[in-house]
Amino acid sequence: MPTPDFILELRQFIGTRPLPLVGVTAVIIRGDEILLGRRSDNHALTPITGIVDPGEEPADAAVREAAEEAGVVIRADRLAWVHQIPRITYANGDQSDYLDLTFRCTWVSGDPVPIDGEMTEVGWYPLDALGDVGPDMRARIDAAIAERGEAQFVSAGSGAQHPSA
Repeated sequence: MPTPDFILELRQFIGTRPLPLVGVTAVIIRGDEILLGRRSDNHALTPITGIVDPGEEPADAAVREAAEEAGVVIRADRLAWVHQIPRITYANGDQSDYLDLTFRCTWVSGDPVPIDGEMTEVGWYPLDALGDVGPDMRARIDAAIAERGEAQFVSAGSGAQHPSA
């Protein structure tokens, strides 16, 4: 997975210190199925994810990532969940703090296929058969498939809210 140029440029100034970034998760729904892919770096089964480019609208980033990673056209319908992912330290020592914006998205067209190397496989999975999805990604999916229209968030100061709560 290539690191975006703007991150490489920032790393020249800050080294491996924590870098706050905005990420998106596109939970793409088609009927009673969800689009998932097997990540090439850790082999986890996840929805489409990515980093918001400078100046880019987050919903547009979700749409772009779906096209880049899986070759599908989608519509971002609503923001479902906003949460801070615990700090990630990469093998090279770089640290990142991701604020994730999870979107409920609708498939519009295209047959899913791995495009940019971030996924080794992509395909449709029944919503009632997601046993191989890890708990963090399952929480993002649960937030997006909930029938509620309002976005959910986590607040450590006022009692944590969780998508399945």
